[in-house]
Amino acid sequence: MSKQPKKAKAMGINHVVLEVGDIEAALEFYGRIFDFSLRGKNDTQAFIDMGDQFLQLSLNDVPAPDDKRHFGFVVDDREPIRAVLEEMGVEMLERGLNFRDPWGNRIEVVPYTEIQFSKAPNVLRGMELDDLKKTESAIEELENKGMG
Repeated sequence: MSKQPKKAKAMGINHVVLEVGDIEAALEFYGRIFDFSLRGKNDTQAFIDMGDQFLQLSLNDVPAPDDKRHFGFVVDDREPIRAVLEEMGVEMLERGLNFRDPWGNRIEVVPYTEIQFSKAPNVLRGMELDDLKKTESAIEELENKGMG
């Protein structure tokens, strides 16, 4: 019987890269929707801090629109985002809070309280979000995996 090689365990996502046609316009667009800190930027990329993770905006003169492929952006409260997207005239896509940015990147906004993904207490404290609590269904999903 051959021995299976050890595999690395997938632990999460450090960052996601979205292609945009204009770095400054992308920072302005996302800055109207989300409260974030800029980790750094140059002429071809910008880095938006999300606690212990980040979003990288990368310049691409010809980004192609995403259909099914998307980025799930976790937030503390979706309602202010829905309101500002409506104010900006951004077209909402089917189900939940899904939209495309001006470069065709599909974004799904999901509430932290309703998903399994969890920030460590010290990270939540550092983000001034230590009062966020998971819903019963999210806690049950974590408990079913032995992570409750």
